[in-house]
Amino acid sequence: MTCLAAFAQKNNALSSKEKKEGWTLLFDGKNFDGWRKCNDTKMASNWIIDEEAMKVQRGATAGRGQGGDILYGTKKYSNFELSIDWKIEKGGNSGIFFNIVEYPGKPVYYAAPEIQVLDNWNAGDNKLANHLAGSLYDMIPALPQNAKPAGEWNTIVICVRNGKVTHTQNGVQVVAYELWTPEWKELVAKSKFKDWPGFIEGPAKEGYIGLQDHGYDCWYRNIKIREF
Repeated sequence: MTCLAAFAQKNNALSSKEKKEGWTLLFDGKNFDGWRKCNDTKMASNWIIDEEAMKVQRGATAGRGQGGDILYGTKKYSNFELSIDWKIEKGGNSGIFFNIVEYPGKPVYYAAPEIQVLDNWNAGDNKLANHLAGSLYDMIPALPQNAKPAGEWNTIVICVRNGKVTHTQNGVQVVAYELWTPEWKELVAKSKFKDWPGFIEGPAKEGYIGLQDHGYDCWYRNIKIREF
């Protein structure tokens, strides 16, 4: 099976074709059913529904989250294709995570791979290629870099099959790697995560899907997944 984006005509809805292909919505555009704060049982209070999207709101200081990292806590996933639309405010920064394992007192990114969400033009964290939108954060740059500017919608598709992972950004595959291999360990060793126990031990073989509160306004919609 080829991992490609699938688009519904209406936001937060599945076409008949997508339903036949096994896609499931993780967000209906109306409520946060299934979602909760990481290491909690309730949804984070700084998320709202806005423009048919899940919006994390910036804190009093841009770049400092309010502890509002969230995850879809209904189910853990291992082999899947996940499609998400996102847009971000000028200068904004956020992230999408998979194979999340919750560690008490630790953030969502403690042991989970991150797909970077960024305003490439204005964010302070835009100096390194592997920190730009669509990248495997701090490990592999998204190439070609085809993200759209702040305020415009992007689509990212993450495909995970038996440890082989691809990121497809706005219809173009921009990243490919394989988990749990010597090459993966080398990537970790060269990254900011080299001394993080969660990355040294992991990532896990399965886990939750999650979204980051990085202290900026960021919107997510059309969140859908299908398992292999």
